Amino acid sequence: MKIEIWSDVVCPFCYIGKRKMEKALQKFPFASQVEIEWKSFQLNPDLQTNPAISTVEHLAQSKGWTLEQTREISSNVANMAHHEGLIFDFDRAVVANTKNAHRLIHLAKESGKQDAMKERLLKAYFSQGRNVDDFDTLLELGKEVGLDEEKIKATLNSSQYEDAVNQDIYESRLIGVRGVPFFVLDRKFGISGAQPDEVFDQTLEKAWAEFAKNNPVLDIASSPDGESCDVDGNCW
Repeated sequence: MKIEIWSDVVCPFCYIGKRKMEKALQKFPFASQVEIEWKSFQLNPDLQTNPAISTVEHLAQSKGWTLEQTREISSNVANMAHHEGLIFDFDRAVVANTKNAHRLIHLAKESGKQDAMKERLLKAYFSQGRNVDDFDTLLELGKEVGLDEEKIKATLNSSQYEDAVNQDIYESRLIGVRGVPFFVLDRKFGISGAQPDEVFDQTLEKAWAEFAKNNPVLDIASSPDGESCDVDGNCW
């Protein structure tokens, strides 16, 4: 059974949602028969990379908030992440366009390292203050997960996988994705946002029960949307 996940590298709830899905799979008896595929989504495709300011400063400017308000909101999200064993440092996070990071994730898919690449990029952005649009940084991160150095360079110095990234984003619109993370299980069931753990558990079990049936109707989980970043780039 395939689980497709639309998310962005700079979406806090995408990292939190990743951990929630992983927890559900750890308890799931058929986890070895589940394939995860990461789908590209850009919350702000026109964003200009700017290492000179932090994400907190950028949010304050773009939302019209004070730095104090922004830090309080960011702290609340960081506390949510902490409950999932994650460390978020928004003051160090670098404002970055994610197109190249998504292209690198598509490259990693070819060698079965897509999940490792996604994880490494999320950690680099949220915990380590790395610029996920910087070619040298992406080269280093790609090599860390075992990607071939020359293939990384060839990808970054070309438009390779750009069509694949755009196709993922186009597909998200076709199935009605309004925020990320968005999990699609067997093309029949969906989870929108970082829902409570029980939603992941129950939807995973339901999707597996229907796995053998050829009825590709997307059934969004009946609970309200979980925490997510919407299509206009709003995560807060």
